[in-house]
Amino acid sequence: MATARLFIALYLDADVSKKSAPTLREKGFDVISAKEVGNAELDDRAQLEYAIGQRRAILTCNIQDFVPLLDEYWRAGREHYGVIVSEQLSVGELLRRVLNLLNTVDADEMKNSYRDLGEFK
Repeated sequence: MATARLFIALYLDADVSKKSAPTLREKGFDVISAKEVGNAELDDRAQLEYAIGQRRAILTCNIQDFVPLLDEYWRAGREHYGVIVSEQLSVGELLRRVLNLLNTVDADEMKNSYRDLGEFK
């Protein structure tokens, strides 16, 4: 029987500050960024597919493109590990909200869900 993963494994889209991933790793979280793995130029669909292939939730500031993409996945019955959206924030505020999310929502709760970092002020 598989056990639940406590913490969300996170993939940061190319529009999230490059300082974020190393800072979150220093706090003990499993985080990689599109920039670190050479995916900065991928389109949104490819970013989401990469996150799914890595079993990671994706964090993006590109709300307008990800909402229709998630709707498409939902209608097709496709699974993902979660999409987290945020408005553009200072690095410090973004990190504070991400840490609130990571310490509140577990990986099973995040799977196939959509969360806005505005919920974690």
